[in-house]
Amino acid sequence: MFRSVLLTLACLCAVANATNVKECKGKPFPLDVTVHDCEEPPCVVYKGQNAVMDVQFVGDRNNLSNITTKVTAKVFGMNLPYDLPEEVSNVCDNLLYGAMCPIDKDEDVTYRFNFFVDPVFPEITADVTVTLTDTQDNIISCFVCSCKIRKGPTSLLLEASDQDNDTVEGEA
Repeated sequence: MFRSVLLTLACLCAVANATNVKECKGKPFPLDVTVHDCEEPPCVVYKGQNAVMDVQFVGDRNNLSNITTKVTAKVFGMNLPYDLPEEVSNVCDNLLYGAMCPIDKDEDVTYRFNFFVDPVFPEITADVTVTLTDTQDNIISCFVCSCKIRKGPTSLLLEASDQDNDTVEGEA
């Protein structure tokens, strides 16, 4: 009883904060995607910080036990793969609200996608495609979110450090 109340509240909170992401053509769409601190794309993500997305989806068949996240970014008309570390791409290890793998058909779960925005990324707007797949590369869920990459506190510190180094080298 308590678990069903908790899941209902979690779902209501997620719907209230849903981000308006786009569907991948001809591919299963998640029930809900919440990009933290963003309701309407393009979502601003900061270099040197983590961007967090909660992806609520439904199992499309029984016994889904190995689900992986794959990401591409469309930049200047090119789709570029973005490699994720295992601890981020492993959906089963990042399920919320007590859910765990294997996931069964029609089971409603939420995955926390928490990825690091590298400080070396250029400051551009990119369409980021997030795809959840099984071990045979069958697509379980897919969405596209437009993201604006901007300077964050970490990248500003790196720039200041580089300028300090340039000054020291210039004085020598």
